[in-house]
Amino acid sequence: MGGLGDTVRRDYLPNANDATNFLKDLTLGAGAAVVAKTIIAPIERVKLILQLQNAQETIAVGKRYKGMLDCFTRIPIEQGFLSFWRGNLVNIARACSQESLGFAFKDFFKIWFLNGVDVKKDYWHLTAGNLGAGAASGVATYCIIYPLDFVRTRLAIDMGKGTAREFSGFFDCMHKIFKHDGLRGFGFWPSLQYIFLYRGAYYGLFDTAKAQLSKYGSNDISFVYAFLIGQVLKIFSFDD
Repeated sequence: MGGLGDTVRRDYLPNANDATNFLKDLTLGAGAAVVAKTIIAPIERVKLILQLQNAQETIAVGKRYKGMLDCFTRIPIEQGFLSFWRGNLVNIARACSQESLGFAFKDFFKIWFLNGVDVKKDYWHLTAGNLGAGAASGVATYCIIYPLDFVRTRLAIDMGKGTAREFSGFFDCMHKIFKHDGLRGFGFWPSLQYIFLYRGAYYGLFDTAKAQLSKYGSNDISFVYAFLIGQVLKIFSFDD
């Protein structure tokens, strides 16, 4: 495909200059994730406890939390103030790796799915390719970070203080769950199906919208447009 298609393809697909920008974004993103996740860790833990406490045998029916205020009041008394950050290190590792790996894998799969596609003229091929690259990158990323995601949730809803806790940390959590329930105890396959659909929709539609709004079909879209697209897609393809 010649003419405009060649120019668009070179701009739209990843190139060598993207590596430096990727490393910069990765460093800044990791730093931002550390700060943000640490600040909101108490809220995230309370949210998980309220969502999952009815399925927890370790919380007696009469001792379950009645709401956010009750949870915020009782946790420091029952488990200690620092328990608000239980599982936060695992969550930071998860947050830092998820987006960086996701974008890296997405760029890799875009070369497979979209090489030779004129992003301004071949709209349906572009959309299908972006959806495929997004879904594939989501699956590849999740295969790596799923243990972090799973353990983060289990540690967050691990009630008790000191030796009364069910898990002492990441590896203890993995070992006990595997010993008791085997691989099925990790719930990997249902989560993988969800992430296939979510990441396919989010990454795929995001890149397609960027290509259509960009004047030359490349990634030179303004920050405002990129931000608005991202927020709309976050609403319609909900993730935690």
